[in-house]
Amino acid sequence: MKIAVLDDYQDVFRRLPRFGLLAGHEVVVHRDTEKDADRLVARLADCDAVVLHAQRTAMPRAVIECLPRLKLVAQAASLKDHLDIVACTERGILVAAVPAGIPWPTAELTWALILASVRHLPFEVEQLKRGRWQSTVGTELRGRTLGIYSFGKIGRCVAEVGRAFGMKVVCWGRASSLESARAARFDVAPSREAFFAGVDVLSLNLRYNAETHAIVTAADLGLMKPTALFVNTSRARLVADGALVEALWRGRPGFAAVDVYEDEPVLGAGHPLLGLPNVLCTPHLGGATQAAYERQYDPMIDALVAFAAGTPMHIVNPEACGWRRTT
Repeated sequence: MKIAVLDDYQDVFRRLPRFGLLAGHEVVVHRDTEKDADRLVARLADCDAVVLHAQRTAMPRAVIECLPRLKLVAQAASLKDHLDIVACTERGILVAAVPAGIPWPTAELTWALILASVRHLPFEVEQLKRGRWQSTVGTELRGRTLGIYSFGKIGRCVAEVGRAFGMKVVCWGRASSLESARAARFDVAPSREAFFAGVDVLSLNLRYNAETHAIVTAADLGLMKPTALFVNTSRARLVADGALVEALWRGRPGFAAVDVYEDEPVLGAGHPLLGLPNVLCTPHLGGATQAAYERQYDPMIDALVAFAAGTPMHIVNPEACGWRRTT
């Protein structure tokens, strides 16, 4: 069986402890993202199985219908609308996936970004390398207000650390999110306007979907303090297009730390946030830990081995078995 692994930027897949289970199969690892549909088809034309990671590569119907050899798509991390499951089913292609949702790697990165921002760590590291000593004055977090937009799994982790740091934690989100926050004994803002206006650090922890697209508006950001820090480790399109760049130019909020972008990967420093001095940018590192990759990839290795043995597992579209194409 020929297996293509897509978007493995750090070449993790071949170094996984369980990779040896695929001995005897041809595994081709691609460390870049191919967005052109024709070139993607050419890349996958002779593959029996494809391993996807999160939503890094789109597999729409137009691509799937041009892959006559494809029999299995193994989806590591979250399965969303980047993969046309209906088209896969119609073509008799099985889709293997295991629900993701481990919150702490992203929560840990959120705090890394917060701490690095308020203590100006990237700048001070570079200054020290250039022979300079103590160029900035940092901000203490104790006693400051941490805003949690959406008290879900990640939001809860971020909030608990904020509480441990002695911050006042205030939450906002839909009714169920606020109910969970109250149950965990966290404060809830009296209004959306009060939430954005009152926080010193805002952590955006929303799921991205049609309902949450552009949920953070330019007006929301314009309410924030000139000293406030806006942190986004969720999805870029939760914020209205261009609103964060414009807000940072206007000075409300005064700072941002961002791990996610509208179109990824960002190559050649081709994003306007990278040119702003009041922004700390990282390349979507939220789930990029060894343990997280093993949790995401290991079930897919098991699925590949099981499929090759004729006993598919972790299949989300079992009806595809009865729709197996004949051409």
